[in-house]
Amino acid sequence: MKKLLFLLLPVLVCAACCGNPKAGKGVITVAADGSGDYRTLTEAFGAVPEKSGTWTVIRVKPGIYKEKVVLPVYRNKVRIVGENPENTVISWNDHTGKVVGGDTIHTYTSYTFSIQSDDVIVENITIENTAGRVGQAVACETRGDRIVFLNCRLLGDQDTFFTRGGIARVYVKNSYIEGTTDYIFGPSIVVFDSCRIHSKKNSYITAASTTERNLYGYVFRNCTVTAAPEVTKLYLGRPWRSFAKTVWIRCDFPAVILPEGWHNWGSVEKEKSVYYAEYLSTGPGAAPDKRVPWSHQLTAEEAAGYTLSAIFRKNSGSEPFPADWVVDAKPYRP
Repeated sequence: MKKLLFLLLPVLVCAACCGNPKAGKGVITVAADGSGDYRTLTEAFGAVPEKSGTWTVIRVKPGIYKEKVVLPVYRNKVRIVGENPENTVISWNDHTGKVVGGDTIHTYTSYTFSIQSDDVIVENITIENTAGRVGQAVACETRGDRIVFLNCRLLGDQDTFFTRGGIARVYVKNSYIEGTTDYIFGPSIVVFDSCRIHSKKNSYITAASTTERNLYGYVFRNCTVTAAPEVTKLYLGRPWRSFAKTVWIRCDFPAVILPEGWHNWGSVEKEKSVYYAEYLSTGPGAAPDKRVPWSHQLTAEEAAGYTLSAIFRKNSGSEPFPADWVVDAKPYRP
């Protein structure tokens, strides 16, 4: 009996060290069919260590995950990886005016997915709000710093993508974003690289609310804007707040982009403080000589300054970030 206990001891010690295999391990699998560690993202997020010094990978198997999810502020360093955005979907349908549990939903609570922590990468995932054209209905909101979307789809109507963090940097690459009105909005510093931006209604694409001292707001690089067949009049943006900054660099615009390009949201005063600019726009909607006089056409030298290292450096925000951010934009490899 003593010999048997001695032989079992290493196994028992190992189990004690490792703990619950679902809690705090490096890779977590979510599968709606029960073949993974958890069936829901909410359960998986609960297993992510708080204030972690190492990354946790959450692999999401194909399926439609109908849940309203929050990645809390201290559940950091998380990489959420789907198989394909076409078959890996997070879906919910809250919207302004909807009553849930006695509380009325508003813009700030209408999200499908709220990313509140720092250092998060979302890859090969669709995040959608299916409420329809019933008012503000956010698909994804970001509050943390150093958040990346790679090959994702953000689907909705009004207010699809809320870059909510006032002191925050976000990078979006090779992704698709669609909506109707102000469907990319908020105060964060965000770069959109090689994305498709799709409008479904005569309205406004962006509504930045850039913080006054931020050197950058929204920067679109090598993006393509498309529109539904019924769209005939589209603005590149309007200022939600007085110091909105939005710049389009080497982007392709459809004919439905209005020649003036930008709207002042009914405030002549905002024309003096916003910063709206383009560089080498292409397509039938490119009209540099017809844009509103308070917008800008960048010089080659000015455009060359819109690099990731410049935009995401420590001192690009209204308050210093903890450090310069070198973006990890490489696809996940197990």
